[in-house]
Amino acid sequence: MRPSKRANDELRNVTLERAVARYAEGSCLVTFGQTKVLCTASLEERGPPWLRGSGKGWVTAEYSMLPRATHERTRREVNSGKPSGRTQEIQRLIGRSLRAVTNLPAIGERQITVDCDVIQADGGTRTAAITGAWVALHDCFAWMRSRSIISVDPLREHVAAISCGIYKGVPVLDLEYAEDSAAETDANFVMTGSGGIVEVQGTAEGKPFSEAELIELLRLARGGVEQLVALQKKTVA
Repeated sequence: MRPSKRANDELRNVTLERAVARYAEGSCLVTFGQTKVLCTASLEERGPPWLRGSGKGWVTAEYSMLPRATHERTRREVNSGKPSGRTQEIQRLIGRSLRAVTNLPAIGERQITVDCDVIQADGGTRTAAITGAWVALHDCFAWMRSRSIISVDPLREHVAAISCGIYKGVPVLDLEYAEDSAAETDANFVMTGSGGIVEVQGTAEGKPFSEAELIELLRLARGGVEQLVALQKKTVA
């Protein structure tokens, strides 16, 4: 029995709320159960210096966790002088996931930065961030098109992410913190709306997992991402 009493292939309650930040070109508040992440997409009229003259734009991401997003207060990373290794790894993952479904030349020599700020953490913050970031980026591009800054939608398709793991010997979908902290295997899957795999992260915490278990985790992830993409489509319709 899972702590939440969910079925092994059941997502937590997921919501996507658009236009929650007044000044951002695109924004989304995403919730996966008790995990809450605010995603904002900001347009910059200049791209990164290393792309100057290429005619191509860039999409990047920044990720942070508010001090009381967790059970105990964590120190703001700005006070330590640089983001932690975990933060850097997650924000690079979010950026890669968004670029995988974006036609960068269609942006022109501009940059979109998607900030993902964790308001409350209960497992799966990176997967929630990717899922909500897509909505914020979608709305940023819609804002740009409405003002004739770009003429076509640079998004090629949807991208979403979900966690899976082996908890008490059983593969399960969408781990909350109680499961994540005790799981024998923890994995994150980033996938597109058409079923393409962008990235897979998987770690055995106790004993190694088998190929059959990996295939089962992938099956669970596909079902979860299909539900998330359907929610994205409904949200931006």
